[in-house]
Amino acid sequence: MALEITDSNFEEIIKTDKPVLIDFWAEWCGPCRLVGPHVEALSKEYEGKAVVGKVNVDQYGSLAAKFGVRNIPTLIVLKNGEVVEKVVGAVPKETLASKLDANL
Repeated sequence: MALEITDSNFEEIIKTDKPVLIDFWAEWCGPCRLVGPHVEALSKEYEGKAVVGKVNVDQYGSLAAKFGVRNIPTLIVLKNGEVVEKVVGAVPKETLASKLDANL
């Protein structure tokens, strides 16, 4: 299951040598509901190889602002705490997997 990323656990979650996929989403967002199952599946498929989490922008808008998220869903991949990939909009699971694979 994808981790719920909050203001209080964000710094701890990104302190890893593994790539971190973060899904910025909201409950009312239709495209977010399309991407959500992909993110959940990737969290299982990449267990031990990558960290996969979700940020609810309605609850943690400061995290969204930190990464300049203006549209959702926005999915970013962090490597060593730096953004290395960014995807905006509903995309296929394969697209997200390729972004993770490129940063393993």
